Amino acid sequence: MERLKSFYMFKNLSQAQFKRLKEISKVKEYKKGNILFYEGDRPEHLIVLTEGILQIYKSDPKGNKIILHSFFQPSLIAEIANFERMRYPATAEFITDGKVVFIDYDIFEKEFLKNPEVAFTIIKSLSDKVRLLENVITYDIVLSSTGRVAKFIYDHEEDFLRLKKSEIASIMNITPETLSRIISKFKKLGLLIKEGSGYKVVDKEGLKSFFE
Repeated sequence: MERLKSFYMFKNLSQAQFKRLKEISKVKEYKKGNILFYEGDRPEHLIVLTEGILQIYKSDPKGNKIILHSFFQPSLIAEIANFERMRYPATAEFITDGKVVFIDYDIFEKEFLKNPEVAFTIIKSLSDKVRLLENVITYDIVLSSTGRVAKFIYDHEEDFLRLKKSEIASIMNITPETLSRIISKFKKLGLLIKEGSGYKVVDKEGLKSFFE
């Protein structure tokens, strides 16, 4: 719960306000593969992802997953569903172990959204989501698979080093075989080296040439 204190949305709260926030919040831990919410569920809480990686997807008529985005800690999750009083438009599944904070949204709306600083950060979060959508369009349509993997390693080096190839491939929405070929390419170029059961990034700046 203390991680909320440093979360950009709440860092300007007074001690009394933060105490109240804790009173209307609860923490829950999840295992890899657990569902946070299903498409069509009604939101009751403002959700803050504080640990782990969460994948948002829809299912086609055949039951295949269509990956929309992966969220990394710390992040507000699907807050637009709260603001618009709408059902969740997609399903959220943990692809690693994780932890979230659930904040009673009805109380939060009444007691906290009257705070101009908190309201402003909500607006900032929504504008961040617009930029996120722009990035998804750019990276999925314009960048090659190699460029997308290079950017993932550049932006999330720690996650790249600790996650399995299958988990990274799932985040990137590519096959494990494609990921392996790209990693082999980066090794040959001297950007990565094998270290133990994983890899070490030795030329992080060199990765930029694939996505800038």
